[in-house]
Amino acid sequence: MSENVWQWTTAEFLAQSASSAPTPGGGSVSAYVGALGASMVCMVANLTVGKEKYKDVEPQVKEILAKGEKLLADLKNGLTQDIEEFSNFMAVLKLPKDTEEQKAARATKMQEVLVSATNTPLGIAQNCFAVLELAHELAPIGNKGAISDVGVAAYLAESALKAAMFSVDINLPQVKDTEYTEKVKKERERLFTEAEKLKNETVAIVQSRL
Repeated sequence: MSENVWQWTTAEFLAQSASSAPTPGGGSVSAYVGALGASMVCMVANLTVGKEKYKDVEPQVKEILAKGEKLLADLKNGLTQDIEEFSNFMAVLKLPKDTEEQKAARATKMQEVLVSATNTPLGIAQNCFAVLELAHELAPIGNKGAISDVGVAAYLAESALKAAMFSVDINLPQVKDTEYTEKVKKERERLFTEAEKLKNETVAIVQSRL
């Protein structure tokens, strides 16, 4: 199904998300919202490039646009990957556990899948943070006529970051590697703190240019 998700209409994506089907779930929806945030950064950048009024900042805005397009692609990949992670998890649950050997093999595989299923939404959150950084950079220099959409990007990116982290939080207690879990918790704290600061600053800049 993950290969076909980008063939769906928006209506189909929403219907599938609302249904009793386990995917797309929270991680995938978070990636989708993050991708929408990235698309707003790209839109404002596209509306700035080529305009005489903004020619002094054009090289910087072109760079923002290139980074925004890359993040948009990365978030789309994150959504697809999140759906695949769930399939992998379900496959491990179905592994046999009749003998001690099978139980041990299943337990090892389960830890691998849990770490992978944590890394994917963490990556989505990190990409959302990068979208926030771009919105912050674009806010003072982007086309004033569309600057409100940079504010939209900032709000969406921060929300998607926090939302994606729920998929991290639900898996982490089951991961036995304490060094890994501590590292993830520290990254979570960093992302939340810095994201809020960036969002607030970006929104303030946007409001000053309305």
